[in-house]
Amino acid sequence: MLMPPSLVKRGLPLLALLTTGAALAADAKPVLNSGDTAWMIVAAALVLFMTPGLAFFYGGLTRSQSVLNTMMMSFISIGLVFVIWMLGGYSIAFTEGNKFFGGLSAFGLNGLAGQLSGTIPSYVFAAFQAMFAIIALALISGAVIERMRFGAFVLFGGLWSLLIYSPLAHMVWGPGGLLFTMGALDFAGGTVIHIAAGVSALVAATVLGPRLGAGRIAHVPHNVPFVLLGAAILWFGWIGFNAGSALGANQSAALAFITTCMATAAAMLTWLTWESLRGGKPTAVGAATGLVVGLVAITPACGFVSPWASLVVGMLGATASFWMVQLKRSLKADDALDVFACHGVAGIVGALLTGALAWTTGQGKPVGEQFAIQALAVLVSVVFCGLGSFILLKLVGLVIPLRVTASQEVGGIDISSHSEQGYAETESGLSTPVMIGGD
Repeated sequence: MLMPPSLVKRGLPLLALLTTGAALAADAKPVLNSGDTAWMIVAAALVLFMTPGLAFFYGGLTRSQSVLNTMMMSFISIGLVFVIWMLGGYSIAFTEGNKFFGGLSAFGLNGLAGQLSGTIPSYVFAAFQAMFAIIALALISGAVIERMRFGAFVLFGGLWSLLIYSPLAHMVWGPGGLLFTMGALDFAGGTVIHIAAGVSALVAATVLGPRLGAGRIAHVPHNVPFVLLGAAILWFGWIGFNAGSALGANQSAALAFITTCMATAAAMLTWLTWESLRGGKPTAVGAATGLVVGLVAITPACGFVSPWASLVVGMLGATASFWMVQLKRSLKADDALDVFACHGVAGIVGALLTGALAWTTGQGKPVGEQFAIQALAVLVSVVFCGLGSFILLKLVGLVIPLRVTASQEVGGIDISSHSEQGYAETESGLSTPVMIGGD
């Protein structure tokens, strides 16, 4: 039997869940709430929109000759993960099993028809959670652009979603999950999505090796307006991501909404301030990056901290990520679009600050105890995702080469991977618009 996901997502101790569940059973059956259902369908659509937004964000940051391949990694994640989530991912994440894996009782979404998860149809909850699984995989692609074979990414992505993302979701949110029973707090996916994707991205970049010329040749964004458009879409969709994780149109959703906006604004301003203090100028790419980092940092904390505390989360998350970007060469891994620095580091900071600041809304255990639990949850997530991703990449490499050829990488991999290019080119090699109709 599934526990009410609305309670699971709050990260309440297992005893409290069982007690609450018994009280609900004694008093009344769960009742479908049309307002909650309508909001959750909208929230799911908002989260789905985030992945095309990520495609624009990543696409603008890469070279023009690899823009389609970069964007396609996000788009293929939508189709791939939807199917995997329906077949087994959801069941592994959200049905009863052991501390690490759920069972297969909901294989193919079996048994969900006509059922409720809290006050919403279980199908809606399953769809909402599918959107999380989709963007988690898409995030990883930013570390491996311009050099990973498309087929290798698809094979790795399918295995990663099923064998790493879904078990981690079970550990954090699922009934009987290891971190859930410890009392770890993660309102909307700081560990499950951002630490998981950030750490896995760093491992993937390390296994693949650096891009040709990395460290000697500047890889600059080819389309900054794409970057700003993608960041704007991500902020818009993230409202569904965080406020939707309340699983209803309620006070928890309202708190998550306001803290998400506050932390994001603070992070963007903080990033631009650091750019300026280092002797540079506030950049558009910096503004876009800062706001995304703020969204990441507040994700685990958004339903647990007060609005003023969310400003602290945004500022500290942006500061940690900004300086990690400056130190990226020390990692000796060519994480092309700073996925680890922006998602892994900000996710870790956000998860730890959740433990430090949850008291501002009366959530969680005493500060020291909750902080220790959050630190352990971070450690488990890092080790599980890092080791698991390394093993999967090595296995995939036995089946299909992970990297494109040197000539394909130098020329850009849009043509070799998709037989298309993002922009028509003149003989001079400069992009030019293609006119349709007219004189």
